[in-house]
Amino acid sequence: MHDATLRNRLGQWLEPSRRSDVPAFMVMDVMAAAARIEAAGGHVIHMEVGQPATGAPKTAIVAAQAALEAGRIDYTSALGIPSLRGRIARHYRDAYGCDVSPERIVVTTGSSGGFILAFLSMFEPGDRVAVTVPGYPPYRHILTALGCEPVLIETTHETRHALTGGALLAAHRKAPLKGVLVGSPANPTGTMMSREALAGLIAAAEDAGIRFISDEIYHGLDYAFPAVTAASLSEHALVINSFSKYFCMTGWRVGWMVVPEILVRPIERLQQNLSISVPALSQIAAEAAFDGAAEMEEIKHGYQENRRILIEGLPKAGLSKFLPADGAFYLYADVSDFTSDSFDFAKQMLEQAHVAATPGLDFDPIHGRSFIRLSYARSADEMREAVDRIAHWLK
Repeated sequence: MHDATLRNRLGQWLEPSRRSDVPAFMVMDVMAAAARIEAAGGHVIHMEVGQPATGAPKTAIVAAQAALEAGRIDYTSALGIPSLRGRIARHYRDAYGCDVSPERIVVTTGSSGGFILAFLSMFEPGDRVAVTVPGYPPYRHILTALGCEPVLIETTHETRHALTGGALLAAHRKAPLKGVLVGSPANPTGTMMSREALAGLIAAAEDAGIRFISDEIYHGLDYAFPAVTAASLSEHALVINSFSKYFCMTGWRVGWMVVPEILVRPIERLQQNLSISVPALSQIAAEAAFDGAAEMEEIKHGYQENRRILIEGLPKAGLSKFLPADGAFYLYADVSDFTSDSFDFAKQMLEQAHVAATPGLDFDPIHGRSFIRLSYARSADEMREAVDRIAHWLK
């Protein structure tokens, strides 16, 4: 009796907080299911996760090896190694013709660390922050865990699934927004915003007093037209980027932000307390990664070929409706001709065709049951095999 009472009391003491009650990131569950099939001897084509099939550029590996051989790997400045911050600033001049002071660069633990620092420094608990659907799930989940309210704004075919200033202001009129977060190229749609569209959205947000965050993690992976950085359009926008996608450094967990000058010190204080600093070895490798641009461009050409294989092959296989794939390495395909439950559709496709994809519900709780996301970050041979498997499975 005493033991039962004690267990009950302990259970109450250890009850998880409400802020921890966020949905799972569904793609990780799909990866786990695929791993079980592979453990049993099956060959799965992985199109569920946005992870490049290749590793970090050789320049990054060489720099990391040299740093390890030299000995100590210590703490760095909370804002990042100064030479890396300077190299990122130079990247903005070279890639965008945009002058950004190294003092406004903050090195982060991937883009995920950037989101946490951005939300903590810009918003209070209860603040309403607009995000688009379909969109990257952790936007909503991190905001929720931090006590903010994500406000979902649906995008449409007419706007090429990009947020417009009109849609943002309409949501703001219903109930005031404190911020908005957009991505271009976007996950999961792969769609991009033109300079004019992005400039118009930023102007609408700033005129209404809405703080603007731009997720630019897929910059460099643009096919329809060159991606535009919000840093070239406003000094008040906060930009988040990472070495994970274009530079193929997902597991190194290193990214960066371009932040308004007024937020540099608050973010530095947050970083000091939350993580002290980003791993030094990853920062050293990241700085050297900029010298591997030729290698990265070759990988990008591979993505372009994969994109062509899917755009031409999937309609013949039976999946003829998908959103414009301007950038990133995703196709967001409409499967409503086959199902009203994309979770079950993806589950059956994995189990029967051994092709892993992510259900649209991960990205869009409103209309996601009609979509799946297919990543084309793997090899061209795997993309051809995936098309063949899907075609055979859908017959």
